[in-house]
Amino acid sequence: MTDSSDGGDPGAQVVAHFRDAPPAHLGVAVSGGSDSVALLRMLADWAPGAGVSLHVVTVDHGLRPEAADEARAVAALAAQLGAAHDTLHWRGWDGTGNVQDAARQARYGLIRDWALARGIGQVALGHTGDDQAETVLMALARGAGVDGMAAMPVRRDLDGVTLVRPMLGLRRAALRRWLEARGQDWTDDPGNEDPRYDRIKARRALEALAPLGVDAQALARVAGNMAEARAALRAATAEAARDCAAVEAAELRITAGELEQLPSEIARRLLIYALHSVGGAPHAPRRDAIARLREAIAQGRRSTLAGCLIAVREGAVHIGREPSAVAGLCAAPGDIWDRRWRVEPSPDADNKGIAGTQVAALGEAGLAQCPDPDAWRKTGLAREAILAAPAVWRGDTLLAAPVAGWANGWRAVPVLDTRSFAAGLLPD
Repeated sequence: MTDSSDGGDPGAQVVAHFRDAPPAHLGVAVSGGSDSVALLRMLADWAPGAGVSLHVVTVDHGLRPEAADEARAVAALAAQLGAAHDTLHWRGWDGTGNVQDAARQARYGLIRDWALARGIGQVALGHTGDDQAETVLMALARGAGVDGMAAMPVRRDLDGVTLVRPMLGLRRAALRRWLEARGQDWTDDPGNEDPRYDRIKARRALEALAPLGVDAQALARVAGNMAEARAALRAATAEAARDCAAVEAAELRITAGELEQLPSEIARRLLIYALHSVGGAPHAPRRDAIARLREAIAQGRRSTLAGCLIAVREGAVHIGREPSAVAGLCAAPGDIWDRRWRVEPSPDADNKGIAGTQVAALGEAGLAQCPDPDAWRKTGLAREAILAAPAVWRGDTLLAAPVAGWANGWRAVPVLDTRSFAAGLLPD
């Protein structure tokens, strides 16, 4: 890790993450602080010669009146460097809960949607080795396991957009000296000194722990070691998924006997990933919740968790969508619905009737409108899976229920399949 005494070129370390395969378009998330401003300047020095078009994005969370001026300052810097810039706005905090976590989740969602809309496959983030050390320390305080202690990965897929953290090997002090040498200023967020936030508490604790050798470099090594352990566990879980898990009609089925025989940690990870794949919850269930789920599975009891309905039938654990979790969820025909399905007219159908239609859950109201309300029984799916399946509606009128056995010129194509499920578990 480059610290304040290291004479290495931090810019070279940053661009090394993109040099072998330069993207045509690269997003850069810039708040105006020293870390992200340094990231932008380093990438702007390199991008023109590499044929890379930079697109800068700033998220104004609406939590501080100064944020609008800071976003305008970033826009001016981006223009000076010849990069496009957009400011995204979040006004979603209701004044309750963990504001930093809510803002972080909203920020990632906004950046992902922004990148997808512009055809940007990678977005660079300005997290440094200091951020990594603080993250490890906070994970330690929570009693986190391997995943938490591995902290922030260099690369992370976020629903089709790759987030890249090319500065995890660099210290903030080195970056500030780099900026000062170029006469580049930055903005300091007063929240970075607010002791009410856990990250600031961790930052101050690191100062006290430094005499024991518990510093950013040491914690970065811990994160690296845990990342290697995480990769090994993910590979083992992927192998288990290939052996005992299958996807049918966007419902996961895991052989109950084989699940019981897996090492406890692998079984836990397989269930967490299965719940995420079907339900899409942003956070993994807690260990005690998974322990209760495993007990229910062992006893053959139905349960719900993370937007999923879990049942044991015919020697298999069935993990499907909980009908109430998709009530009111709508998408346009051809778009992905509930991360699991794409509903579209059949190739040989007349598409003239698509206007004014939408895809939503079948539900009890839709099942009652099916010409043959018992046709779903021939699918082999549970009734709850049928109720949570997509259907085509025009207003309150059901037009088609392909998963329930009434296609009527439409088809439902599962986005989630057995191969993609297991592949998603493989290490990055």
